[in-house]
Amino acid sequence: MATDLEKKAKEAFIDDHFELAHDLYSQAIDINPNNSELYADRAQANIKLKNFTEAVADAQKAIELEPSMAKAYLRKATACMKLEEYETAKAALEKGASLAPGDSRFTSLIKACEDHIAEETGDLQKQSLETAPANVVSTKDVQPVINVPNQATVTAPARPKYRHEFFQKPEEVVVTIFAKGIPAKNVALDYGEQILSVSIDVPGEEAYHFQPRLFGKIIPAKCRYEVLSTKVEIRLAKAEPIHWTSLEFSKESAVPQRVNVSSVTGSQRPTYPSSKPTRVDWDKLEAQVKKEEKEEKLDGDAALNKFFQEIYADADEDTRRAMKKSFVESNGTVLSTNWKEVGSKKVEGSPPDGMEMRKWEY
Repeated sequence: MATDLEKKAKEAFIDDHFELAHDLYSQAIDINPNNSELYADRAQANIKLKNFTEAVADAQKAIELEPSMAKAYLRKATACMKLEEYETAKAALEKGASLAPGDSRFTSLIKACEDHIAEETGDLQKQSLETAPANVVSTKDVQPVINVPNQATVTAPARPKYRHEFFQKPEEVVVTIFAKGIPAKNVALDYGEQILSVSIDVPGEEAYHFQPRLFGKIIPAKCRYEVLSTKVEIRLAKAEPIHWTSLEFSKESAVPQRVNVSSVTGSQRPTYPSSKPTRVDWDKLEAQVKKEEKEEKLDGDAALNKFFQEIYADADEDTRRAMKKSFVESNGTVLSTNWKEVGSKKVEGSPPDGMEMRKWEY
């Protein structure tokens, strides 16, 4: 059955029906998942369909199943070059050339990779001399960001079954895949210039493949991983100290901001709101209120009452006693501040002109 599908897939590929060829190869792989030829041929179909990240994943799987397959290295390199992963492509080509020393395609493609690498290196040096980072971004304290799949996320054909997250520091990105109880021997990782390839293959279970094109470039030689009891922790060494706005590369991603690591000092650490109560200077607050009350402009009776309140507030004890006694005894018609004058006698009422005093009867 798988052989018939493979034959039909090859015929479809020759006739330039690349999507049909891809589907037929996928059906054959479902029947015979350990056939390295099927993965290598589907990688070629993916290249024709411009599914370059999937092509790298298929070629890598073929290499894992048959490390001596030269064409798998060639197809991995071809896809990587389309992704501008020239360092990774060159490494694959050099390995493939050692397996097929008479194949001139490896030699010519290695030369092309070297030219691209030299061009990139020159551009980076020129950019570093002519431009400076516009912003300084501190990434010392960052929160884990749950990865949200987007159009740039392309995984291997098997459906992902493990959740993953990432967080970052100025010099590295830490990716966590939450796979519990997985033996270390069943985990395989491969690093490219801007590609991470993760495979978890436990006998009797569906294989897991995670193959993102990363937001930024990494240094494969400095990357490492550790298989723990509840997760696989991967540490990716950044090639440049830039802030990754996502784990996967996307054409819609914002221009990365360079992190100036040397400028992140204690005095420049970000500040955060505190829940600690702030001390209130009540004396100062009261003085401010009094000042505002004095400057408040009032008219008529309100202004007169405010005037008397200010006199009472600033008066001595005898003046206050005189004001209280005269106001009460005169039924609000007299207000005296002279205690010597009103202290020894009853203050009689003095109504305004045209009005008379009357005694209320209950």
